Formats: sequence, C-alpha cells, structure tokens
Amino acid sequence: MNSPLQTPFDSVENAQQYVRLLIEAITEAKNDIATDLGAATAAKSERRVQALQIVQFKLDRLEQHLNTSSRLLNDLRTLRRLLLDERSEPTPTGHGSAA
Repeated sequence: MNSPLQTPFDSVENAQQYVRLLIEAITEAKNDIATDLGAATAAKSERRVQALQIVQFKLDRLEQHLNTSSRLLNDLRTLRRLLLDERSEPTPTGHGSAA
C-alpha cells in the first residue's frame, strides 16, 4: 500500500537513463533539422533558414546542458557509492614481494 511511485527520478541511475534518452532524442532532432535546413537553403527561403538555424543553436545548447547534467549525475552516483560503501575497496597488490 505504501509503495513509492515509480518515476524516472526514483534513483540517480534512472535519472541518468532518462537524460540519455533525451540526448538521443536531441540527436535525432538535430539530424532532422540539418535535413530541413538543407532543403530550405536550396529553396532559398531565407526566413525559414534563419528559424532553422535558431532551432539548431537551441538544440546544441540543450544537448550541452544535458551532457553536463549526465556528468553531474555520474558524479552524484559515485559519491553516493563512496558514502554508502557500495563500492568495495580494491585490494592492494604486490605488498608481499619486495625486490
């Protein structure tokens, strides 16, 4: 009865996956815009070209922000693992052999 809701942000890992999906969608949209931009340039529709260039710029900025968010989420995941001892310490090698 008291089970938490399942959302894309229940955990850092889920948020990372969500951001990855957004980045994929942006990549597809950028490809579509590049195609449309080529067609508008060929048709010599200056106003449409300018609008598509703005869209392209905004998609680039959004992609940069999402890449930054992805790195931040990765940092948070690493810190959580360190704080909660979720990652085992690597065992030192070569201590017994002195040359």
